Amino acid sequence: MPFFLPQVVTQENALQIQQEGLSNLTTLRNIDCSSLTEFDSTVLTVLLSWQKSLQAEGQAISVEHAPEKLKVLAGVYGVSALLGL
Repeated sequence: MPFFLPQVVTQENALQIQQEGLSNLTTLRNIDCSSLTEFDSTVLTVLLSWQKSLQAEGQAISVEHAPEKLKVLAGVYGVSALLGL
Protein backbone atom coordinates (compact mmCIF):
# COMPACT_ATOMS: atom_id res chain seq x y z
CA MET A 1 0.00 0.00 0.00
CA PRO A 2 1.46 3.38 -0.95
CA PHE A 3 1.94 6.41 1.24
CA PHE A 4 -0.25 9.18 -0.17
CA LEU A 5 1.11 12.71 -0.01
CA PRO A 6 -1.61 15.24 0.78
CA GLN A 7 -2.77 17.94 -1.61
CA VAL A 8 -0.61 20.59 0.09
CA VAL A 9 3.00 20.23 1.27
CA THR A 10 4.57 23.51 2.36
CA GLN A 11 6.64 24.79 5.25
CA GLU A 12 3.52 24.93 7.41
CA ASN A 13 2.86 21.18 7.36
CA ALA A 14 6.10 19.59 6.13
CA LEU A 15 7.38 18.53 9.55
CA GLN A 16 4.09 16.83 10.41
CA ILE A 17 4.04 14.98 7.07
CA GLN A 18 7.68 13.98 7.46
CA GLN A 19 7.01 12.53 10.91
CA GLU A 20 3.92 10.67 9.69
CA GLY A 21 6.01 9.05 6.99
CA LEU A 22 8.86 8.15 9.32
CA SER A 23 6.41 6.46 11.67
CA ASN A 24 5.25 4.30 8.73
CA LEU A 25 8.55 3.48 7.02
CA THR A 26 7.22 0.32 5.40
CA THR A 27 4.66 2.33 3.41
CA LEU A 28 7.29 4.82 2.23
CA ARG A 29 8.67 2.47 -0.38
CA ASN A 30 5.86 3.67 -2.68
CA ILE A 31 4.87 7.31 -2.44
CA ASP A 32 1.82 8.39 -4.41
CA CYS A 33 1.82 12.07 -5.40
CA SER A 34 -1.43 12.01 -7.36
CA SER A 35 -3.16 14.37 -4.90
CA LEU A 36 -0.24 16.79 -4.66
CA THR A 37 -1.22 20.15 -6.17
CA GLU A 38 0.23 22.87 -3.93
CA PHE A 39 3.84 22.58 -2.81
CA ASP A 40 7.20 24.26 -2.62
CA SER A 41 10.76 23.00 -2.32
CA THR A 42 9.95 21.78 1.18
CA VAL A 43 8.42 18.68 -0.38
CA LEU A 44 11.89 17.75 -1.66
CA THR A 45 13.26 17.96 1.87
CA VAL A 46 10.56 15.59 3.08
CA LEU A 47 11.15 13.11 0.25
CA LEU A 48 14.92 13.20 0.71
CA SER A 49 14.65 12.62 4.45
CA TRP A 50 12.48 9.57 3.81
CA GLN A 51 14.93 8.34 1.18
CA LYS A 52 17.80 8.67 3.67
CA SER A 53 15.91 6.73 6.33
CA LEU A 54 15.07 3.94 3.90
CA GLN A 55 18.62 3.79 2.55
CA ALA A 56 19.82 3.13 6.10
CA GLU A 57 17.69 -0.04 5.90
CA GLY A 58 18.92 -0.96 2.42
CA GLN A 59 15.75 0.21 0.67
CA ALA A 60 14.71 3.10 -1.55
CA ILE A 61 11.57 5.10 -2.24
CA SER A 62 9.58 5.00 -5.42
CA VAL A 63 7.75 8.22 -6.24
CA GLU A 64 4.65 7.62 -8.34
CA HIS A 65 2.35 10.06 -10.16
CA ALA A 66 4.71 12.99 -9.60
CA PRO A 67 3.35 16.24 -11.05
CA GLU A 68 5.49 17.83 -13.74
CA LYS A 69 6.23 20.79 -11.46
CA LEU A 70 7.75 18.40 -8.89
CA LYS A 71 9.94 16.82 -11.56
CA VAL A 72 11.13 20.23 -12.71
CA LEU A 73 11.79 21.36 -9.14
CA ALA A 74 13.80 18.21 -8.41
CA GLY A 75 15.80 18.84 -11.58
CA VAL A 76 16.55 22.42 -10.61
CA TYR A 77 17.81 21.27 -7.22
CA GLY A 78 19.76 18.39 -8.77
CA VAL A 79 17.99 15.62 -6.82
CA SER A 80 15.98 13.95 -9.59
CA ALA A 81 18.15 10.84 -9.66
CA LEU A 82 18.13 10.52 -5.87
CA LEU A 83 14.33 10.43 -5.94
CA GLY A 84 13.95 8.38 -9.09
CA LEU A 85 12.22 11.20 -10.96
